[in-house]
Amino acid sequence: CGSGYGSQLMLQRFGAAQVDAIDLDPAMIARAQARLAPYRDRVHLATGSATDLRAALNADDGSYDAVFDFGIIHHIPDWRGAVAEAARVLSPGGRFYFEEVTSHALNRPTYRRLFDHPTEDRFTAEDFLDQIGRHGLVILGSVTRIQGDYLLGVAAKPLPGRR
Repeated sequence: CGSGYGSQLMLQRFGAAQVDAIDLDPAMIARAQARLAPYRDRVHLATGSATDLRAALNADDGSYDAVFDFGIIHHIPDWRGAVAEAARVLSPGGRFYFEEVTSHALNRPTYRRLFDHPTEDRFTAEDFLDQIGRHGLVILGSVTRIQGDYLLGVAAKPLPGRR
């Protein structure tokens, strides 16, 4: 959840009735709690990993209508596990909204100097989209690719009997 900007966006712009958000860093959870104080009855924040939402949020299979990735999966060394976990917790018809930075951008000298990212097993746009499909999610509409650096889109878990 970082400092809570994405959670605030989900509440204000997407009209989320309830938001569960996680971060590995307790300091970021504290910042998010401060930002989201006006919504405290609709927000649950937890320290944990996007690769194990069962432990962090007690998230069962199919327990979420939407999962949002605001440019975080590229920070996770086990990025495939994070995509798998997003797919696992989505309910049938649920949507996975993603905005990601690809290896193309992360290999730029400015990114390497300014930001700290895992250096092993980075993904291209094609790698990320392949992983989404591997977990049974279907891309809705088109995916936006910005100079091979960024990837934005929405995928859904099909309803039973549909593909």
